[in-house]
Amino acid sequence: MVIRDHAEEFHGLPVTDFRTARTKGDLPAADATAWRVGLDWEDEDEEFADLWQAFLDGVDLSKVTALVLGRWFQEEPESLSEALPLILAAADRLPALRALFLCDVTGEECEISWIQMCDITPVFETFPLLEELVVRGASEDYEDKERLGLKPVRHERLKALRFEAGGLPAAIVRAVGASDFPALEKLELWLGVDNYGGDWTLEDLAPFLSGAKLPALTHLGLQNAEAQDRIAALAARAPVVPRLTGLSLSMGALTDEGAAALLEGQPLTHLKTLDLHHHYLTEGMQQRLRDALPGVAVDLSGAEDPGDNWRYVAISE
Repeated sequence: MVIRDHAEEFHGLPVTDFRTARTKGDLPAADATAWRVGLDWEDEDEEFADLWQAFLDGVDLSKVTALVLGRWFQEEPESLSEALPLILAAADRLPALRALFLCDVTGEECEISWIQMCDITPVFETFPLLEELVVRGASEDYEDKERLGLKPVRHERLKALRFEAGGLPAAIVRAVGASDFPALEKLELWLGVDNYGGDWTLEDLAPFLSGAKLPALTHLGLQNAEAQDRIAALAARAPVVPRLTGLSLSMGALTDEGAAALLEGQPLTHLKTLDLHHHYLTEGMQQRLRDALPGVAVDLSGAEDPGDNWRYVAISE
């Protein structure tokens, strides 16, 4: 599976593509939408810096609350370090910014593992009032591609954080685990596979499963992993789970073994949602889950063949 569509909603707001809206002469109110700024195949001569400047000049930046970065390169992928400094430099002109999506790039534009990232630590430092951050891409460690970077940080206001990757580097997982996010309510990690840079280990997940440094956490997603059964077994006895309202173990190679571990572990009836979509569960196990968790919204969509010996995650390349 690849990410085929651009985000239509972000931070509770509909997404407006600035380039398209400008062309039509139909710009909505600055605070009524999440603004997507990205290049389009239709204009091969346009540079991102020029489009970004047009956005700065054409929208009341003081009211912009949500920003979505689209494709900043024309053909061959270029490092996020080409575009991110432009956003950081405009921080003083974006006092109301509360949500940032890096980077809303589809599979047609660039495979997720080919998106060239950079160190995003300055995002946390430059936007102290940020409440939501989504980061897509990590870059495979070959052909001199620049990889995603992050140093442990403390951020007082962040409430939602999601890393989307076909392979999330261990350095990123460990940096998130070592960070202090006292207000963080929702954390999702698309862990991915080793073939695409996901060299994390189960031990790296310990800080999230304990929840010791995440006092406000109510939703945890440890997703998109080949080792989804083992992650489910860890979640079955994780100290953080009793205080969660949402748990996501979706997008990975979850089988009856992992689901059984969940059912045999600590109670999950307090959850509002249990997301297991894209799985390898038999129909019998799916019914066991529904019967055991009648008050929980269990997402069992995207069932794959449980007899398939080659089990893949939802997002990799």
